[in-house]
Amino acid sequence: MVSLSTWWPVASAQVTLRRKAEQGDARSQYFLAQNYMRGIGVPRDLEEAARWLSAAAAQGLTSAQFSLGYLYEQGEGVPRDYAQAVAYYRAAAQQGHATAANNLASMYQHGHGVAKDMAQAVYWYCESARRGDPIGQLNLASLYFTGDGLPRSDEEAARWFRAAADQGVPAAQSNLAFLYFNGRGVPRDYQLAAQWTRRAAEQGFARAQTDLGFLYEQGKGVPLDYVAAYCWYSKAAAGGDRRSIERIRSIAKIMTGNQVADAQRNLDTHPIGERPADSYVEHGFSPLEPRKDPSALTRPWPGPFSD
Repeated sequence: MVSLSTWWPVASAQVTLRRKAEQGDARSQYFLAQNYMRGIGVPRDLEEAARWLSAAAAQGLTSAQFSLGYLYEQGEGVPRDYAQAVAYYRAAAQQGHATAANNLASMYQHGHGVAKDMAQAVYWYCESARRGDPIGQLNLASLYFTGDGLPRSDEEAARWFRAAADQGVPAAQSNLAFLYFNGRGVPRDYQLAAQWTRRAAEQGFARAQTDLGFLYEQGKGVPLDYVAAYCWYSKAAAGGDRRSIERIRSIAKIMTGNQVADAQRNLDTHPIGERPADSYVEHGFSPLEPRKDPSALTRPWPGPFSD
């Protein structure tokens, strides 16, 4: 039960915030929209959130423009309207909002609300990446890796995967590990491949968990350890990476009964989490400031590491 002493400051702050929003203060309108988005101090109401975001966006507040663009793209609180999403993303991106630049690039890449235009997509991904948005960096790296819209360059892919990896994006960490494993754009280095794979795997990224299991199975960059390999394959399978299922069957054939039992005990002691492997996209960010990477290659290769 919430005590009166706890409730009163919250309620008082909410009244003040609403009064300032109704008086036309853009930041207050934005924060009131956040409260409606999250259900803080008011019932959760996406339509009200969109209404207040629209008021703040009309005054040029970049965070409101970005957030309203996202609502229009997703059809949350407003009818889905890609053209409106593009307009608000563009308004925010032109004022320096890095994530809006990423999302605007995605709209151009996929032809949502605008004619498909890879030149514009590349331009806005570059803007997003240079402004430090990790998903923009991941997407730009992916384009360099595939040569989609710009000249293919493993060196540039490695540069931008590293930038996103340093900010904790598991897909970028996993992709950078692949480049180190195969010596593409960077010198071949199994230890660095293992280090970056582990960072992604420990965040629950299933594809990296399969790769880490493969490294333990092969003894590349880490000690040869069938028990550890079996455990990581099992975690990857629980996370949805179907490649790991065949790896489990294969490694079980060369493991002793004691090794399999050890692996099962380890899994019982450290249960496999239930977090989806790909939840990194929005995990850890305000629901009003979502990150998205619809074009990012979370894996630009078909299976576990290979020479």
